[in-house]
Amino acid sequence: MGDNSQRRRGAARAAARSRRPSLDPARLAAWDVLKAVRVDDAYANLALPAALAQHGLSGRDAAFATELVSGTIRGQGTYDGIIDACLTAPRLEAKVRDVLRLGCHQLLAMRVPDHAAITTSVDLARLRVGTGPTGLVNAVLRKVAAQDLDAWIAAVAPDAAQNPTGHLALATSHPAWVVDALGEALVGHGRSAEELPALLTADNEAPAVTLVARPGLVEVDELVEAGAVPTGRSPYALTWPGGDLSTVPALVTGRAGVQDEGSQRVALALADAPLSGPDQRWLDLCAGPGGKTALLAALAARRGAKVLANERQHHRAKLVARGVRAVPGGMLGTVTGDGTVPAWREGSFDRVLVDAPCSGLGALRRRPESRWRRTPGDVADLVPLQKSLLASALTAVRAGGVVVYATCSPVLAETSEVVAATLERFPGVVELSRFQLWPHTDGCDAMFVAVLRRD
Repeated sequence: MGDNSQRRRGAARAAARSRRPSLDPARLAAWDVLKAVRVDDAYANLALPAALAQHGLSGRDAAFATELVSGTIRGQGTYDGIIDACLTAPRLEAKVRDVLRLGCHQLLAMRVPDHAAITTSVDLARLRVGTGPTGLVNAVLRKVAAQDLDAWIAAVAPDAAQNPTGHLALATSHPAWVVDALGEALVGHGRSAEELPALLTADNEAPAVTLVARPGLVEVDELVEAGAVPTGRSPYALTWPGGDLSTVPALVTGRAGVQDEGSQRVALALADAPLSGPDQRWLDLCAGPGGKTALLAALAARRGAKVLANERQHHRAKLVARGVRAVPGGMLGTVTGDGTVPAWREGSFDRVLVDAPCSGLGALRRRPESRWRRTPGDVADLVPLQKSLLASALTAVRAGGVVVYATCSPVLAETSEVVAATLERFPGVVELSRFQLWPHTDGCDAMFVAVLRRD
């Protein structure tokens, strides 16, 4: 009798093991990154490599996990509206919502069969949350699978005529205040308000990997031979079609880098601005993490000029120093310091770049979690710092020298209004030019640039 009882218990344990979900490393990695973003305020692009390594993912599995993470975060606002419409009770544990968001993205935006998306989401809930919510996950995702994304948006988004901001917010997965701020920015920078849906849609498209061929260090043709394609806009910008970047020697040695074309055009705006008198000392006031500094140093070295890189945070200053390792001839050095309290004498530089800390609302393709973290109060808090940094730059540049003020945000309070207030404060400063880039028209981050000269 005892042997039979033991055999029955053994059979029961074996059956239980067979019912346990198989481990899905890609989806587990994606869930772990979403948790890090939610709990630790991590940035997905920084948390993802560690998660991929931890779960042993590479190639197609790594690409699948990457799309799960970035696409789910971008679509979070839309998916939450759909999930809430499928719930009978409004309250939902945050980690369960993460599972449902991942499931929604697979069902509504990826080529994952419905049964696979639902089954793996149930398994993920069991592995990461427990058995309790598995029934809810199954029920909600079966409801989600009953319609495609367009049908769901038509069903749950506010009426476009009565509440245009609310409709766009849910349909394009942006907070309502961001929708309004970007709409105002379009008009304020001389474009049409009718472009707003295209701009918001562009925010949800994965950005291409863009390379920079640092002049004097690598020829564009070398990167073309490696597979990159010139954009036809910045003379040093090329898009990378995919594949392992570590196989490109110019990237490994720092002769080339990964840099958004908008960022490249900021550096070029400083280097190309007309000035009178000597052109030997350049300052990058807010240099971290160093992409613009490296391009400036390469440009400066060809003219016999040198760049001083200043960065307030020490760990970011170390990144700058590493990023410019291939262009020592174009560098005065890298220092750690508060750009609003300069450690140099007034009028010490011929050219100064202020790539000011900002809300980042022009780089939502690249940092999708920023749209859910930023608030209108953050913008208000940043503006005094932006004004202070620009004022510091104008005292650091000599008479006849130029300053470029740049942000990766098109928001008027951080761009035009900062420049206008500064020009009023410094009557001896003139604005030479300005431009505003947009992801839906320029294929890059929405960089704002104003070129000023101290007369």
